[in-house]
Amino acid sequence: MKVRNFSIIAHIDHGKSTLADRLLHATKAVDQRTGRDQMLDSMDLERERGITIKSSAVTVTHEFKGETYQLNFIDTPGHVDFTYEVSRALTACEGAVLVVDSTQGVQAQTVANAYLAVDNDLELIPVVNKIDLPAADPDGVAMEIEQVLGLPAEDAIYVSAKSGKGIPELLDAICDEFPDPPPATTDKLRALIFDSNYDDYRGVVVFVRVFDGELKVGDKIRMMGTGRTFTVTELGRYTPFPEKLKRIGQGEVGYMVAAIKTLGDVRVGDTVTLEHDAAREALPGYEEPKQMVFCDFYPATGSEGGGKRSDFESLREAVERLHINDASFTYEVQHSEALGFGFRCGFLGLLHMDIVQERLEREGGVDIVQTAPTVSYMVDLNDGSTVEIHNPADLPDMSKVQAIREPMVKIEVICPEENIGDLMKLAEGRRGIFKGQRYVSDTRQILDYELPLAEIIYDFYDKLKSITRGYGTMDYEIIGYEVENLARVEILINGAPVEALSLICHRSNAEYRSRLILQKLRKQIDRHQFEIPLQAAIGGKIIARETIKALRKNVTAKCYGGDVTRKRKLLEKQKEGKKRMKNVGSVNIPQEAFMAVLEQED
Repeated sequence: MKVRNFSIIAHIDHGKSTLADRLLHATKAVDQRTGRDQMLDSMDLERERGITIKSSAVTVTHEFKGETYQLNFIDTPGHVDFTYEVSRALTACEGAVLVVDSTQGVQAQTVANAYLAVDNDLELIPVVNKIDLPAADPDGVAMEIEQVLGLPAEDAIYVSAKSGKGIPELLDAICDEFPDPPPATTDKLRALIFDSNYDDYRGVVVFVRVFDGELKVGDKIRMMGTGRTFTVTELGRYTPFPEKLKRIGQGEVGYMVAAIKTLGDVRVGDTVTLEHDAAREALPGYEEPKQMVFCDFYPATGSEGGGKRSDFESLREAVERLHINDASFTYEVQHSEALGFGFRCGFLGLLHMDIVQERLEREGGVDIVQTAPTVSYMVDLNDGSTVEIHNPADLPDMSKVQAIREPMVKIEVICPEENIGDLMKLAEGRRGIFKGQRYVSDTRQILDYELPLAEIIYDFYDKLKSITRGYGTMDYEIIGYEVENLARVEILINGAPVEALSLICHRSNAEYRSRLILQKLRKQIDRHQFEIPLQAAIGGKIIARETIKALRKNVTAKCYGGDVTRKRKLLEKQKEGKKRMKNVGSVNIPQEAFMAVLEQED
């Protein structure tokens, strides 16, 4: 039986998961009774949001020219935050089906994913999807694919994943155009781990692609990266229902269970070999996903469990359990004067952060106070050493700091021609450097910019969408760290610094940002019985101030007429009380106040 390993890649919402459903139906892997929409999106969150978060691998068979082909395909996410999932899936394949929506044309992630596939030397089949929609322009989109990606327009296959039109032609093309798996280079077993997830009953389920040799039930295996050894208890593949196997041969994809207790024992990108007949060198793996956005999660006091300590314990349990299923976010314990104990977590991007927070609240049953996200900075010290900081509060004393370097990104924005001026204004307002402009079609262009990651993680994408009325898309990648004139702004509430609200920003707009933040905090924090000063400071210098006025209780209301000294006496007594309260009173800061720091008004 011939084998074809391929991936389905596309921009978000161009119909990858629906196309995967149609391929399952066309190859009779599922029927009307057992199938459902978005069959491979197993997480509740994926189905609710209509996005793919984790890639999934499925094996089906197809008859072509009298031969039976085994098709192993991987449905991948389309969002920029999950690009590392796509890159891992592509390493296990020889080909990729590039899906483009016939109503929207080539988008930013289409270009990024196509380049990823080309970098991995994969064969590409362009597919123009949604041809049954009234606004479809398949010929125009096929020309766009040729213009931007250099894939001949006549090679594009027109399909409708919803109605199934063009699916048989696509299956034939997959069998015909994608190459066979490369021949084995050694007779020793070498299998690449491209994904893993956690099952409460079986431990870690590891997805592997066998490049050399074969893997059998009962084999004693060794992970070449971690050096851990295990015995294989179960092998199988998803069709899309689990089907047990005795062996996985060379060039095939499947899952493996070997009584592995924690995800820490399995490194994605590691090579599996036999313990007693080991391969000499490992397969080239992947770079570890690098966390770029950091924020703090604290338990919301007053949630079930009573008292800060037990709230923190339940948050710890939820974070540890989620980390078993999603090893791409990091966490460490953090303490804040205002919020108690919590965790500093690192994410791949803002959507990833949002998904992790929602999964913690749902699956862990905890209420969370989340601080404003920040990026990681490299700080060069006077003694020649460099430290990486993820939290503005960790910035060393400025007298020891030589320079602060912030992460820079290269962004590609695909937008309609009439919005180019507004987008240039937006990018340059965020310290962007114009790098070039490229032609896509008569109505759309690609803009290339370099700008600081800190300027795009908050609301850049939302602004881009509103300027282009939803037609603009962007893709970004980290290109390195550059020295900038940055400073740490501390926010003081009632004279006490609140680390969770401190931020690092460019000195040129530090005062403007500080004023905005203080104005927002003034609206969010309730009035107390005493006056609350809100201040922003760089070092020892106050650069902005707002005041929340005290609530005034009319203590003289019950004095009708009579001597004025009675009223004075009551007012003096109230004044003394407020003074004492101001010395010992604490200010309650709501969750909205922390999130108010995010929104940058233009």
